[in-house]
Amino acid sequence: MAPDLTSKQQRILEYLRNNAATKTYFKSRLIGKELGMTAKEVGSNITALQEGDYDVEIEKWGYSSSTTWKVDM
Repeated sequence: MAPDLTSKQQRILEYLRNNAATKTYFKSRLIGKELGMTAKEVGSNITALQEGDYDVEIEKWGYSSSTTWKVDM
């Protein structure tokens, strides 16, 4: 894990790494439900993952009923 990330950011990154092989689009609301966070917490923490140099590429994709993120490994 990247030492410069908070525990929430590390949990989100691990979740995306574990699921990006079978899925491309993720909703903040559903990530939060899986990880015990709110959609707002996911959205604010995923921004740090977008800006960092990690093995996942994250792009904000849509906003209907929760922000959707496109994730590529």
